[in-house]
Amino acid sequence: MAEEKKVCTSESVVEGSRDVWSAKPSLSSSADHLVVMVNGILGSTTDWKFAAEQFVKELPDKVFVHCSERNVAMQTLDGVDVMGERLAEEVLEVIKTKPNMRKISFIAHSVGGLIARYAIGRLYRPPEKGSMEDSCNNECKLDLVGTIAGLEAMNFITVATPHLGSRGNKQVPFLFGVAAFEKVASCVIHLIFRRTGRHLFLTDDDEGKPPLLERLVEDYGDLYFMSALRTFKRRVAYSNVDYDHIVGWRTSSIRIDNELPKWKDTANEKYPHVVYEEHCKACDAEKCDIVEDNSSDKIEEELVKGLSRVSWEKVDVSFRNSKHRFAAHSIIQVKDQITHKEGADVIQHMIDHFLV
Repeated sequence: MAEEKKVCTSESVVEGSRDVWSAKPSLSSSADHLVVMVNGILGSTTDWKFAAEQFVKELPDKVFVHCSERNVAMQTLDGVDVMGERLAEEVLEVIKTKPNMRKISFIAHSVGGLIARYAIGRLYRPPEKGSMEDSCNNECKLDLVGTIAGLEAMNFITVATPHLGSRGNKQVPFLFGVAAFEKVASCVIHLIFRRTGRHLFLTDDDEGKPPLLERLVEDYGDLYFMSALRTFKRRVAYSNVDYDHIVGWRTSSIRIDNELPKWKDTANEKYPHVVYEEHCKACDAEKCDIVEDNSSDKIEEELVKGLSRVSWEKVDVSFRNSKHRFAAHSIIQVKDQITHKEGADVIQHMIDHFLV
C-alpha cells in the first residue's frame, strides 16, 4: 500500500496547517473525516507517524490525518492553555483548506490529551436555535448536539494522558510514591516544565482562577470544555497499567485507587497487550459515588466526578513482558517504529473500533 500514500516530510511542512500523512489524492479527495493527532510534552509531529500511516492504510478513502505541528519541542512548555489555543487555530486552518471535511476526531498522547481537551472547548459550537425550531420536532430537538468547528464530533481518544494531573500519590511513578519526593516535585516542577508543569501539578493561579485542570471539567467563561467533550460519539482513554514511569494508571484512566480493576495477562492474539476493557456510563456529578481513600485528594476526586459526567471507554494496556517495558509511555503510541513496535496492536485496536 506504500504507493497509495502521499507522504509530506518535515521539509515540506510550512507555517500554517498542512497534512503530514494522507492517502494519494484520488483517495484522500473522497475522505470527509479529519483525524487530528496531537503529540505530548517535548514531542514532535513525527511521534504519531506509525499510527498515521496505519490509519490511512486501512481507511484510505475515509480519513484525512493531520499530525499537529504547532506545539513541538520546547513549545510544549508554554502551558496547556497556550498550546490549546494554538491547536484550535491550527485545526481551523486545516478545515479551511479541506472544505469537504464533515467529521472530526482527535487522537492525543500524554499532555496532548489535555491540549486537545482545551482546544475543543474553544472550537465548540452550540446547536443553532433557529435551525432546531425550523427543521425538527420536539423529539428531534433532544438529539441535536453542538459541533466542533462546524464538524460532527466522532472519536476523542487519549493515550497515557494525565487527566487528573501529576500531583498526588504515584501519579508520577518515577517518584516511587515517596511523599517527600512528590511534595518537592510540586514545588520545583515549574523550573523544568514551566507553565505546563504548573498546570500538571495544579499549582497555577492565573488571576485568581481555579487551576486549569479544574476549569477543564466544566464550561468556564467562553470555553465549553465539557459541552465539547460531550458532543463526541466516543471518548476513549488508553492507559498503561504498569511500567509507565511518567503518567500513572489512575490519572490516565480517570479512576481513583479503589476503582482500578484487577487484570491478568491476556491471551488475545490480535491485541496481546490490551489486558482490560471497560465501558463506563455517564453519571450525574452530584450522584457519582466516589469512595474516598488515602491515595487520592479532594481535587482528584472532583476531577474524576467531573469527567465521569460523560461516558468513557477505558482500555488498559500492559507491556510488562516486553524487553522495552520501561519505555511503556512511548510504546503505547509506537513513537519509534523499531524499538516501540510492540505497541502496534494498540494502534490496531484504535483503528478497529474507530467510528468513521
